[in-house]
Amino acid sequence: MTFAPREVLRADSIVVTFGDRRVLTAATLRAEAGEVVVLFGRNGAGKSTLLHVAAGLRPATSGAVHFQGEVYLRPSLAHLARHGMFLLPDRDLLSGNLTLRRHMSLFAARFDRPLIEQAAALVGLTERLDQRADACSGGERRLAEVALAWLRGPTCLLADEPYRDVAPIVGDTLSRVFREMADAGCAVVLSGHDSETLLGIADRVVWCTAGTTYELGDAEHARRDPRFVADYLGMRGPPLPPGRPEPPADRPLEDF
Repeated sequence: MTFAPREVLRADSIVVTFGDRRVLTAATLRAEAGEVVVLFGRNGAGKSTLLHVAAGLRPATSGAVHFQGEVYLRPSLAHLARHGMFLLPDRDLLSGNLTLRRHMSLFAARFDRPLIEQAAALVGLTERLDQRADACSGGERRLAEVALAWLRGPTCLLADEPYRDVAPIVGDTLSRVFREMADAGCAVVLSGHDSETLLGIADRVVWCTAGTTYELGDAEHARRDPRFVADYLGMRGPPLPPGRPEPPADRPLEDF
């Protein structure tokens, strides 16, 4: 198998089972330096599971993760993170009793990037730096998390549902930062349901459905794919609202 010279990540032929339920049967996700990849799929299709396997957070039943030229059958998030992976999950990363400045200073010190003021300005949080995270709105916390990702300077960013429950103006800022990170050479992978926003930033679209994945090309090609339009863009239900119910015990939380 050959890989593109700019390829940073490939989660290849991933199979994941939970008991007698097979979530992914043959899913592949790849990302190249300098591009934004968008991963679409209905709730429960396995998008989050695939991202978690690619980041080393969850083991696959079978398949391999290729990252920075190395092949891993059982990667760990800690190991991949040391080599430039950053996973932004669909739940809060921030500690409520720390200020945004304190969060950023910890990242700046750990990764030798003393760019706290630049990171805050990038996401419009300069005036909020000395606020505790629990005093910030959900949108402000998400902006702060993306600022932390930028401070890390990752080679690959995986962001699961980053636009969920944020105002359009916050979404615009997120898109701008993701685009700037990609233009600086990061491989950026985003999942979500906000199709117009995500298609507006996508260099390449991947559709996760029926346990596998399909590469649809750029946004314009994706918009013209008849099955994707009929089965996802045209007929899918809306994303789950805030206060969504807990999933059944036999269904993984991240697939809701």
